[in-house]
Amino acid sequence: MPKRYSKRIIKKNSSVKPFRRSATKNETKNTAKKTAKNTVKNTAGNSGVKTAYSGNRRSSLFEKEFGEGHRLQKILAVAGLGSRRQCEELIEQGRVEVDGSVARLGCKIDPVRSEIKVDGERLKKAKPVYLALFKPKGYLCTDRDQQGRARTLDLVPQTFGRLFLIGRLDMDSEGLILLTNDGALSERLTHPKYGVPKVYRVQAAGELTQDSVNQLRKGMYFAEGFAKVSGAVIKGQYKQSTILDITLSEGKNREVRRLFAKLGHKVLTLIRIAVGPVKLGKLTPGEWRHLTRQEVDRLYTAGQ
Repeated sequence: MPKRYSKRIIKKNSSVKPFRRSATKNETKNTAKKTAKNTVKNTAGNSGVKTAYSGNRRSSLFEKEFGEGHRLQKILAVAGLGSRRQCEELIEQGRVEVDGSVARLGCKIDPVRSEIKVDGERLKKAKPVYLALFKPKGYLCTDRDQQGRARTLDLVPQTFGRLFLIGRLDMDSEGLILLTNDGALSERLTHPKYGVPKVYRVQAAGELTQDSVNQLRKGMYFAEGFAKVSGAVIKGQYKQSTILDITLSEGKNREVRRLFAKLGHKVLTLIRIAVGPVKLGKLTPGEWRHLTRQEVDRLYTAGQ
């Protein structure tokens, strides 16, 4: 199978001029207040703080995610303590304190001003980590493996701390995996309700026709429910196999392989080439890179 992947598409940001209203009689009265506000705004804008996600980073995830009063479980998820649901369980178990008092589920706080402790230890303001990795074959997408087999997490430096795997791949599959310590983003990209698209380059044995593609789009029933692809395009033939790009908006265990098996075609190779706006690009098996600020911002708005 030829190793060619989608080219990176770069869109220029459009600038919008601010709206200015016409002067009124109250303009003179409000001049002093506006001057003060503009002074504060300009001072913050010229402070030299950079917001790139690689190289010079923001000092903490909190500065990106929060202003005033957000739910505690979201703050804990952003800090990398688990998914939103796992953080809710920490609060329900009484393991979280805010300013010396046991926290209640659903309470809203300012994480910059309040002191948060989990199991007696102060919550650290973790620096954001957003990575794209080319997972090779033979690696497991799991936090722990009792048999000591190679894990995808072993391919990135341990200095990043705890990272979430976004979009798991089975051991025989390869391609794009996203890793982050941002629990809120991880939940958004994996929850079915957002429908963030994932694109796979599939090499299937035999010759698939347009009727086969239509059947993939129409869907099939599995034991755990109905499954279908949201996009399927035949890219060409390679020896005695067919190359296709398959798009899924929500995934089940080994869904692509099982769909093709029902059509009577064995999947020979399966490579994930995109997750939402992030492309596999020029990464080779085992390589990783930092996501750009634009990629992270687009991931937060991907899907529905």
